[in-house]
Amino acid sequence: MPFIPHTADEVAAMLRTIGVADVAQLFDEIPPQLRIEGLPGVPGGLPEWEVAALLAERTAGDRNPTCFLGAGAYQHHIPAAVWQIVTRGEFYSAYTPYQAEASQGTLQVLYEFQSMIAGLAGLDVANASLYDGASALAEAVLMAVRANGQAGRRVLLPRALHPAYRATVKSIVARQGIEVIEPGFDRQTGRTALEGVDWTGVAALAVPQPNFFGVLEDVDALTDAAHAAGALAIGVVNPLALAILKPPGEWGGQGADIACGEGQPLGIPLSGGGPYLGFMACRQALVRQLPGRIAGRTVDLDGRDGFTLTLQAREQHIRRAKATSNICTNQGLLATAATLYMSLMGPAGLETVARRSHAHLRLLTERLCALPGVGPAFSGPVFNETVLRVQGDLPRVLDGLLERDILGGLPLAGHYPELADGLLVCTTELTGPSACERYAAALTELL
Repeated sequence: MPFIPHTADEVAAMLRTIGVADVAQLFDEIPPQLRIEGLPGVPGGLPEWEVAALLAERTAGDRNPTCFLGAGAYQHHIPAAVWQIVTRGEFYSAYTPYQAEASQGTLQVLYEFQSMIAGLAGLDVANASLYDGASALAEAVLMAVRANGQAGRRVLLPRALHPAYRATVKSIVARQGIEVIEPGFDRQTGRTALEGVDWTGVAALAVPQPNFFGVLEDVDALTDAAHAAGALAIGVVNPLALAILKPPGEWGGQGADIACGEGQPLGIPLSGGGPYLGFMACRQALVRQLPGRIAGRTVDLDGRDGFTLTLQAREQHIRRAKATSNICTNQGLLATAATLYMSLMGPAGLETVARRSHAHLRLLTERLCALPGVGPAFSGPVFNETVLRVQGDLPRVLDGLLERDILGGLPLAGHYPELADGLLVCTTELTGPSACERYAAALTELL
């Protein structure tokens, strides 16, 4: 628990020194209508020992259900060495100062992270991470619009893309004169359908791989369609899936122009709302439009390798209204964890995790779809998630599964009314055959 060692006398001395009457005066630039007197519903402070007792009481009732819930956040095995190293003081408390080159260790980690992400994406360059997958897509959209100049300010975000990603992009670009269009999906395959799309003024098409339903898109056809219309193709990818799938840089005839996504599967534990880790890579031709930090490798006067921040506009830190992007930092701690995870796993380890996750989904789907009232929603190929149609009272079924310590998946009715009986289920390397059999047995009872 943090301890702030400022006594009342020390605070008073500080105020006298800087010449203000009280602490509130330091915030006088905040308009009165934005200030509040208190936090309704938030109780008063407690002594530290009472807080510790309260938290112990709350956590005593926690359970650890088997997780078949994915939808953008995934429960994978994290080697113990990852966070044992990340929480060392050199990494845990490090911060790149304005004289960035003084932090060679931090910069080298970021450089290694970029190199691995660029390799997974099959693209030329990557940045040193972004806040999360959704805001990374929003930055990719803004980047594509900038790169296209005045050629177009419309972007295509398929409905098969994660709903939270679409909502985030709309929130960020709505006031910038950028129109978001949402092509539908084929009700049989679950893949994005572009029939009838008006490509006039379209700057970019987002291509999810896999999409929110877990379905693998025809990325070659979608990428080529975007390029044929003069638009950029933005791959929105699961980094673990790229261990066995074609990378965005090889999609279609020319490859995707930008790739982004959520790095949480790379050694980041599930937690209540984050923090998570966005990543982005692009072709060399677009590097000057790439937001965020970029760490580069150079050689010093003595011929030794050195690392430095590069290609960052001054406006990004100081004259922010003039900047192409207001992202001037990165998720350094989580990028470090992802770098360690990828280093420890290696290409073979990442492929093993991806293949096992897919194999377990095939087993789960086979067992569940053998039950009366359960069937696949789509016929398209999938990775580690899929949508099942479950007849009956789906909320009651999910409550029953939770009583049996099983997180059964995500009901889709709230996001896709046409899939009112749809349940998005997910497997990873951790949900093996015994877990799948237990899920099937529990669902048999409930149905």
